[in-house]
Amino acid sequence: MGSVASYFGQLCGGEEKKEEERHLRANDRPFNLSYNYANNAIKTSKYNIFSFLPCNLFEQFRRLANAYFLFLMLLQLIPQVSSLSWFTTAVPLILVLSMTAVKDASDDIVSRNCNLKNKYLNNSVLGQKTVTMSRLKEHCFLLILYHLTCTADANLSLSGEVRCEPPNNRLDKFKGTLTLDGQTYSLDNDKVLLRGCTLRNTEWCFGVVVFGGPDTKLMQNSGKTTFKRTSIDHLMNVLVLCIFGFLASMCTVLAIGNGIWEVREGSVFTVFLPRDEGVNAALSSFLSFWSYVIILNTVVPISLYVSVEIIRLGNSFYIDWDRKMYYPKNDTPAQARTTTLNEELGQIKYIFSDKTGTLTQNIMTFNRCSINGKAYGEHCLTFLDKGVDFSWNRLADPKFMFHDYSLVETVREGNLEAQAFFRLLALCHTVMPEEKKEGELYYQAQSPDEGALVTAARNFGFVFRSRTPETITAVEMDRSVTYELLAVLDFNNVRKRMSVIGKRRFPEGKVTLFCKGADTIIFERLHPSCNKLKEITIGHLNEYAGDGLRTLALAYKDLDERYLEDWKQRHHEASTAMEGREERLDELYEEIEKDLLLLGATAVEDKLQDGVPQTIEQLAKADIKIWVLTGDKQGQCHIFYKPCQITHIKMGDVTQECNVKYRGMVALGGLLTSVRSCTPFLLYCSQAFALEKNLQMELLRTACMCQTVICCRVTPLQKAQVVQLVKKYKQAVTLAIGDGANDVSMIKAAHIGVGISGQEGMQAVLSSDYSFAQFRYLQRLLLVHGRWSYLRMCKFLRYFFYKNFTFTFVHFWYAFFCGFSAQTVYDEWFITLYNLVYTALPVLGLSLFDQDVNDRWSFQYPQLYTPGQLNLYFSKKAFVRCMLHSCYSSLILFFIPWAAIYDTVRDDGKDIADYQSFALLAQTCLLVVMNVQLCLDTDYWTAVNQFFVWGSLAAYFAVTFTMYSNGMFLIFTSSFPFIGTARNSLNQPNVWLTIFLTSLLCILPVVAFRFILIQLRPTINDKVRHKVRKEALPAPTPRRPPARRISTRRSGYAFSHSQGYGDLVTSRKFLQRLPLWSRQAPFTQTDSPLAQNQPQHYRTIAEEPEESQSP
Repeated sequence: MGSVASYFGQLCGGEEKKEEERHLRANDRPFNLSYNYANNAIKTSKYNIFSFLPCNLFEQFRRLANAYFLFLMLLQLIPQVSSLSWFTTAVPLILVLSMTAVKDASDDIVSRNCNLKNKYLNNSVLGQKTVTMSRLKEHCFLLILYHLTCTADANLSLSGEVRCEPPNNRLDKFKGTLTLDGQTYSLDNDKVLLRGCTLRNTEWCFGVVVFGGPDTKLMQNSGKTTFKRTSIDHLMNVLVLCIFGFLASMCTVLAIGNGIWEVREGSVFTVFLPRDEGVNAALSSFLSFWSYVIILNTVVPISLYVSVEIIRLGNSFYIDWDRKMYYPKNDTPAQARTTTLNEELGQIKYIFSDKTGTLTQNIMTFNRCSINGKAYGEHCLTFLDKGVDFSWNRLADPKFMFHDYSLVETVREGNLEAQAFFRLLALCHTVMPEEKKEGELYYQAQSPDEGALVTAARNFGFVFRSRTPETITAVEMDRSVTYELLAVLDFNNVRKRMSVIGKRRFPEGKVTLFCKGADTIIFERLHPSCNKLKEITIGHLNEYAGDGLRTLALAYKDLDERYLEDWKQRHHEASTAMEGREERLDELYEEIEKDLLLLGATAVEDKLQDGVPQTIEQLAKADIKIWVLTGDKQGQCHIFYKPCQITHIKMGDVTQECNVKYRGMVALGGLLTSVRSCTPFLLYCSQAFALEKNLQMELLRTACMCQTVICCRVTPLQKAQVVQLVKKYKQAVTLAIGDGANDVSMIKAAHIGVGISGQEGMQAVLSSDYSFAQFRYLQRLLLVHGRWSYLRMCKFLRYFFYKNFTFTFVHFWYAFFCGFSAQTVYDEWFITLYNLVYTALPVLGLSLFDQDVNDRWSFQYPQLYTPGQLNLYFSKKAFVRCMLHSCYSSLILFFIPWAAIYDTVRDDGKDIADYQSFALLAQTCLLVVMNVQLCLDTDYWTAVNQFFVWGSLAAYFAVTFTMYSNGMFLIFTSSFPFIGTARNSLNQPNVWLTIFLTSLLCILPVVAFRFILIQLRPTINDKVRHKVRKEALPAPTPRRPPARRISTRRSGYAFSHSQGYGDLVTSRKFLQRLPLWSRQAPFTQTDSPLAQNQPQHYRTIAEEPEESQSP
């Protein structure tokens, strides 16, 4: 009711007061209703049963083409204007509107059904009952009240007060306080449940709905998504406007001709065709203008948009059904989440990719470490070594592999530093353990890094066993030890570190702060006594950087208990503050996390996904620029350039002051300009300064000279800014691909967004246009599906405009022979059915099944992709050529039949030079030529294509003989006046000779022109198709062994973009792994080397000089 009252208040002119604070009382409905907060009702569907028809028609008539044809239909109702029956426009318009309405209704029903699945049960205060969280998967924002100093009782009446921030779209923050029994508790983001969240390992809870309906975080973030349109869509809008102008020009010329004819010749006919009263030459010219607007309306394609949607839908199904893009390991097929961008996949010039989880597997393995100045893990390159034997540890993970025996010996010998190192890894984390059977531990980690480190500690004798909100239980070298968990200083992307304060209970030990985080952050907070050890550790980190390993530095600090008590009191006051909470907490964290003692550093490996080097190499051959936008440091990005054979350039000397930065960028740009070679350079760039206004253009100019660019240490917002920079100034089609929530802004900013369904959830997939499981499928998406979709769409548009312009131009030439009287050259029923029946299916068959070469040859020659980047298949020039071709064909199609039938008689001597016979001959020639032209444009024939082509011709003759029969004339005399025309004309040999001659004159110049063009200026497609006819694909060559990555660059800590789970650990919220539901794999076999994780090798075409080509 609150939202309704607010709505009517705005209608009446009253201003809605901005909410500054939300105030709620549990179990006090009158108090809560007094604030008029929004209820839990939301609407995600567009229509209902009453509003569908008017609203949908309104939406459809907002399209210029639909509104134009509605205007034409109204004009046809005026007898003085129209020479055509109303159904010639009404039937196509109604069909188009109906098909679009069915599609819109289907989409809305799907949206409504999804909403009904999440229908809420109750949105009032929850209390005095057990709550099953699956019943709360709806649009409410639930505040969970538990871990309180009260006893849970069936008759307990919760009566607390909640004060919190007003509704907003910040998913990562929530500030509020709970007052209960005179005590104040801090409320933050970990004490609320959003839509779809699940509370596990908790049998009951008390909750209060804080935000409902449109006020929820989800709805606050569900702003209008930008509607993405392809470059062909934008070009089509321009061309349609040009077509309108051209139509007006033709109608003006014919109207002027009508006026001139009426003045010079019209008076002669007034004897037997008297004019209406008041009609003169000027009025006749005006009326003829609108008459020709009706007759020549086919130049504006009414069925174009519906045909385009059908083609896009069909090409989207190809992506969904492609088993070569199916990942059986996770049972994940490729998915086209949009049907409007398929042809754009064939025009990509820039790819912006995340690194972790997108190019890499995001499955971390603990490979190396540095403990107290000594490096371990050096023997990991010994391939004959089966790894360290951990059988002495009954709780070890059998899947864990490590190859340095000396580290195990060091730990088992009782080395204090080594044991402290792994003790820190076993305690400082937010991992949740699950032990289904004795000794079978399963870790649920916030990130793969944490899981790898805790598993490493487990295998080296420091096993994280269990936890409660106050304690952590570990098994240290077969002895169970319990630590009191005093505080968790959580991780975020600003702190780049995490700390845990704990105290061993039995026997009682010291209070210790354990800290792990980015090496640069930890080193800034070390005690001066660690300087020597820090230098040694830095050397080890530099060594790890050469292998692109992800690193963390570990440190600890003993604390005084009295100081800790005072610090905890100040921490409680800061955590319950409504103003400046984050700033006060940061100050306290900085205070306690200083003078740390360094233990060492860890290095985990995140390997590249299978097929990534080959995919990058293939995309580079297709002249696609690849930019990697990552939050990692430069050292972790070296895993790309070695496998991909890319020369790299580091921009390390341009990170000084602004003027020095600019000079460094300009100098590097000049260096690249002077390099005249085909070497694909790789540019490292730190985004901290490169996006400044005075450097944006220099960054873009320099980066575009390189084949590959890696932007390091970028935030999600900066990723989107880089994409927008290229879109704005390069005018190129961009694609962004990522797998995590930090990639969403980049995915939405690009022309096309691709989501990887990996280890970091489904946020990227839900925001994407296309999704699949592995990066290597991107080359098939672009080089096969994208290129085919673009090729098919361009062929469709060229042919569609050709057949419609040819159809219309014949009317234009006929106007000069009928006194500009707006008489049609074709039968009215032929005009009605031309686009809907006779030519609809053949062009759809071409647009859905055609391919110049198959997918294997598309991979073999990635250069086939480049014409799409240059818009060679359809552009304004191609449109003009199409019009000129139509003009020539229309001249042949009109004047050859006209000349042939002008003085012709039948075999029996009777005259057949009448209007109806000429109309039948002209339309038959037109349809035959259109089908022959389509056959010339078809490169790949299927049974469906054959059926559509021959079926359309058969349908034409069947419908023609039926409509021109005596029976139809007797039943509908006024609608079917062409009685007997078909049987009297088509049985004459000279009529069929005319059809053959007309078709030959229309098609022969096209064949000759294409033959000469292939001989003199063959395209890359012509060369490949010539090779396809001559040779078969070669067998794959052996895979070359990967080179070892060597570098002295510093390794870097890949910071996260989300808040950690530290407070979750201490709040009695436990995670529990549920059995994963899996469906039966839809594809039982795959025959693609990519799907079988096999290497692919391709050749390139040696481009021949133009002058060497001979006719």
